[in-house]
This record gives sequence, C-alpha cells and structure tokens, in this order.
Amino acid sequence: MRTFVLLMCLAVGCLAQVPHPCRSPPLLTGALSVANEKFYANAKYTYDAMLKRIRFKEIGSYENKTFGIDALLLFREGVMYTINHRNKTCKKERLKREDFHPMKIPADAALLGQVILGSSSGPGQGLLVNTWYGEVATPSGKEKDKWMSTFTEFGCIPVSSTYYTDKTGWILTTFFNIVVGIMDPQEFFPPKFCQGTELDETAEAADFYSIFKNLTKYS
Repeated sequence: MRTFVLLMCLAVGCLAQVPHPCRSPPLLTGALSVANEKFYANAKYTYDAMLKRIRFKEIGSYENKTFGIDALLLFREGVMYTINHRNKTCKKERLKREDFHPMKIPADAALLGQVILGSSSGPGQGLLVNTWYGEVATPSGKEKDKWMSTFTEFGCIPVSSTYYTDKTGWILTTFFNIVVGIMDPQEFFPPKFCQGTELDETAEAADFYSIFKNLTKYS
C-alpha cells in the first residue's frame, strides 16, 4: 500500500511540472495509421532523423479501392523512390529537401494540456502525454498550415498528430508499436531492380504528401 501511495505521489509531482517542447529519438521503427476524408492507410515505417530518410510500406483504401505503396524518401539526396514489387519497377522523383520535418515539438508551440491516457488508478494503467498546437507559414505567406500533436511526457514518443493544409485538408496520423532504433538498416536502400532507374528531372519536385497523390494507380 505504501508503494502504491508513493507511486501516486510521484505521478502527481510529474503532473505538476510544466511540460517543455521536446524532440523524439532520432532513430525509430514502428507503425502508423493515416486518414482523411478520402483515404485510410496503415503503414510500417523506419525513421532516421540524422540522415533525413524515411521508408514507408503502406496498405490502405482510397475511394473504396485498396492500394499498396512502398516509398523510400531520401531528403538529403533529394530523391524519392516509389517501389512496385509486383511489377519489379521503380519511379524515381525529385524530392524537396526542405520538406523533412523531424519528429519534435517546436519551441514556439502552444501547450494545450497534459493528460493521462487510460487510468491513473494504478501503476501501468495510464500514459502521461502532452498535446501541443502550432501553425506553419506556407511558401506563399498568404495562409498558414495548422497542426496539433500529442507526445509522451517521458521519451518524447509521438502518439498522434493532426495536420491541415489547403491541399490535403485535415490528416490524422496515429503512431503505435514504436521501437527506439533501426531494426533493419537495409530499409533505407532501394531494391536491386531499382538500379538504373533514371531521375525524372522535368517533373515537379515531390513533397511528403506526394505519397498520397494519385493513389488509384496503386490499387
């Protein structure tokens, strides 16, 4: 009983502390779900903030049609591979280097609140999280994108995020089954059948949301 009371006192003490913006570990492996009004997808991802690269392997639904996407985003090189394992083909596009956004809470974010997901009635029954809000100026400067993110108090692990742009509307991302570290470094290298794929220099440079464009062609 004394141990339980001590744990509750510690929890109250933690809740009394003012949360601060944080940065997630630079190497993460996990899963996520992404959804807006038109599509829903589950994905496994590998994230490397140090070398600015992300691998997504997704299965989802877009306008009642299923699709599968394997995308490798290499922001430092400015290249994105869209990989089709069924046909053994690759598409190699230019990628906007400045569009890499590390998993973190910016210093100018506004704290909406700190809560416990689940229950605080006993040890291990709840998760202490902080929810933040912010805006990002668009290149045109005429409007601002909006976001709201929830991260764990301890470890700064992402739990969920909503992001709004005029182009995509609201996109909800939920993170789960996260492991700190890279399970398979080979995830950041395109398969052998992608060797020799020429970069399309004439097409507009892709951004992060290009993964979700024209999803019907992957169905």
